[in-house]
Amino acid sequence: MARFFRVEPGFLRPQHCTIVGDVSIGADSSIWFGAVIRGDVAPVVIGRRVNVQDNAVVHCDSGVANTIEDDVTIGHGAVVHGKHVGQGSLVGMGATLLSRSVIGRQCLIAAGAVVPPDLIVPDRMVVMGVPGKIVRPINPEELQYMQWLTGHYLELAEQYLAGKFKSVGETKTKAKTKTKTKTPAH
Repeated sequence: MARFFRVEPGFLRPQHCTIVGDVSIGADSSIWFGAVIRGDVAPVVIGRRVNVQDNAVVHCDSGVANTIEDDVTIGHGAVVHGKHVGQGSLVGMGATLLSRSVIGRQCLIAAGAVVPPDLIVPDRMVVMGVPGKIVRPINPEELQYMQWLTGHYLELAEQYLAGKFKSVGETKTKAKTKTKTKTPAH
């Protein structure tokens, strides 16, 4: 059973995710298991090579589009309900971006951070905490890791597409079973 599919214009997705409404997704992006992307109250635009990991939610306020630029990583269980995420940024696992927040390019939103409504984060900054606050510029190691993630998740999605991973209990070929038939008594 195929775990991933390539959908025009060339993004990858599993069978078990939800993408509804006015949503556009760029080539080589990957949407993962259980993710939900809803463009039902305003458009959601996702760039190229973006990965929206397992159980993440991308939505927006009524009438306020949500744009996610190229090469963004949205971690497991994150909620991206803001207005804009800049190119090359990382939204950490379980982080929440609230209404109309604007995240600059190559920013790191720490795992579990809650970015308050209307916060504007300049390029290459780190946001941590609840409520989220800009704490410092990103360092070279963080930037290198964020850049690595983009290719890593595209590679991983391609491996799923090729059938490399199977569900627990699933085998490549089903074993043939012999069935005994009872001969009716005369």
